[in-house]
Amino acid sequence: MRWLTLYARSRQVPASLAALVVGMVTVWALARDEGAGPGDPRLPVLVLATGAMAFSAGLGGQDPALDRTAAIRWVPRRTAHVLLAAAAVAAALLTVQTMGAPMATTAFVVRDSAGLTGLAALGAALAGGPYAWTLPFAWLSFSFLAPPPTSAPMEAATWMLLPPGTAAGTWTALVLTVVGSAAYAVAGPRR
Repeated sequence: MRWLTLYARSRQVPASLAALVVGMVTVWALARDEGAGPGDPRLPVLVLATGAMAFSAGLGGQDPALDRTAAIRWVPRRTAHVLLAAAAVAAALLTVQTMGAPMATTAFVVRDSAGLTGLAALGAALAGGPYAWTLPFAWLSFSFLAPPPTSAPMEAATWMLLPPGTAAGTWTALVLTVVGSAAYAVAGPRR
């Protein structure tokens, strides 16, 4: 188990979990006021994006050269890292929902946490670990500012705000999860 502890510390998992807990407590406090209606997806999406961005800090190691020369298989570890981060983000929001007013359905939370974490992994593969947060942040910003979708491309662009049964939202999240996780698992974070 020592290698798991070392891996978690080198990938800043304790700091990411602390940021996730602070974000969830903040959301719990905001949701108690019920400022946003139960059908408004903005607050849950903001929480899930914040969680994915918090975990994106650990998608790059302390020393990229050391990661590249290590005599271990990185593909399964990187894949597990991304999938466990998505699961942690989803579980945190679902836990907060049990203590307060429901903000989103389980399908919505799972879809968006997987898609946003895959987007962060893609950001790590394209821009490096320190800048992995930029893709989820940019897409979230666009989704919040975009007009309501009237076409399939706009539905794909604003996938994270769509209801859980929407095909464009589900497929976009699935593609981002698979492509982001695969790119990060195979290529690792960019130097």
